[in-house]
Amino acid sequence: MKLKGIGRSRNIEDRRQVSARGAGVKLGGVGLLVVLAIGYFAGIDVTELLENGPATSSQPRPISAEEQRAADFSASVLGTTETVWTAVFRDQLDRTYQPPILVLFSGQTASPCGGASGATGPFYCPADQKAYLDTAFFATLAHRLGAGGDFAAAYVIAHEVAHHVQGQLGILHAVDQRRQQLNQVEANALTVKLELQADCLAGVWARAVDGLLEPGDLEEALNAARQIGDDRLQQAAGQIPQPHTFTHGTAAQRVRWFSLGYQSGVIGDCDTFRANRL
Repeated sequence: MKLKGIGRSRNIEDRRQVSARGAGVKLGGVGLLVVLAIGYFAGIDVTELLENGPATSSQPRPISAEEQRAADFSASVLGTTETVWTAVFRDQLDRTYQPPILVLFSGQTASPCGGASGATGPFYCPADQKAYLDTAFFATLAHRLGAGGDFAAAYVIAHEVAHHVQGQLGILHAVDQRRQQLNQVEANALTVKLELQADCLAGVWARAVDGLLEPGDLEEALNAARQIGDDRLQQAAGQIPQPHTFTHGTAAQRVRWFSLGYQSGVIGDCDTFRANRL
């Protein structure tokens, strides 16, 4: 991805020099499912994160050159999302876009949605309208999940920003309200639609930044979507895929909806909740 000359977002909250230990995850609804799913499917035990109370360390830690490059990359990608969604909201919805804050942390930190950990992967917290990212997850994405490349990492950021877009449109609140009225299997199915819509919205963003793409970038994003499909992750964990437990969609579904958003560029085409098929 060609980011040289692209301005970095100022909506960055950098917590990397102060880490939190044993930050207990007290998430509910979608947030808890995200924590459990990513932690489990990445092959990481998150029991300690779920049980322990928060404890912070005031000892500053040095930032490596690699970490700083990842932070600069993230700030630039976030900047592109701000440009894209400002235009999309104006031109397609006649609305004003308010960008989220991206919290960069190392190891663990706290959020209104509960403890954030690099082990659980990036997530968006509607309570404070912030996306949380330990940039070390990029290495996990590449080496553990087989989804390397800068545009794969950019797709991860774009997906979390897409959840913010859903929040701005009232979709997150509506889904959370509906989930409380459903049994677990039905709630999981609704969460899948939410996540696939975020993939589609990430595709809308990708189309808008097409001029910044380099050969192979689009394939990196599609591969990332494929590698983090629920069926692929369960298989990688030595499990037989169990559709009733899916919370993000299959590899094929994630690729399909990202591709649809990329091909269309229209936010209205990402309505997974009314789609005849996922």
